[in-house]
Amino acid sequence: MTVPISIKRRVRMPTAVRRQQIIDVSTSVIAERGYWGLSLQDVADSCGLTVNGVLHHFGSKDGLLVAVLDHRDRVDAIALFEILGIEIPSGASTLDDLSDVIVNTHLDLSTVCRAIVERNGLQPEIVRLYSVLEAESMSPEHPAHDYFTTRQQSTLAAFARLIPQADDAHAIARHLLAVMDGLQLQWLHEPESDLLALWDAVAAGIPALR
Repeated sequence: MTVPISIKRRVRMPTAVRRQQIIDVSTSVIAERGYWGLSLQDVADSCGLTVNGVLHHFGSKDGLLVAVLDHRDRVDAIALFEILGIEIPSGASTLDDLSDVIVNTHLDLSTVCRAIVERNGLQPEIVRLYSVLEAESMSPEHPAHDYFTTRQQSTLAAFARLIPQADDAHAIARHLLAVMDGLQLQWLHEPESDLLALWDAVAAGIPALR
């Protein structure tokens, strides 16, 4: 008697759709396990591909990480523009782009900080992704080390530009970033809490946001 062999056929997708599928799966895996725990085989299995199929789109595991971070930068920048009610300039997708537009539209620091927290409160998995990667990337050997170093510097500079009247703008920016990051870590440990409500309570005690 011949036993039929079940063959799992791979579903063909347009390149852009397939790349996005791989990025989405990788985002979930990295948020849970970190970059070092990211298995290309697990990503390939989840997407119905071979490892070579994943590498065909991103070249390497490092290339996949870069693609994940680039995608998040674009998505989050656009989402912030929408929350702030700012028209999205053509091609604007980076923190520096957003900073330029915000300064030119004279939005205050409190509004911008609250919008960032509002956005993050809607995506705990992404906050966890960045928290895990930022901790890992303190090692100079980590492929995202330079990315997170530059990201912190850009964020501090963007906050400082929104406090032009203060001599200690950079110190205030550091304080705000430390509070924001620390509060998000607490929130990740208390997923039932409301991040935006927590921020509002804390922000009320920060003079720079009054």
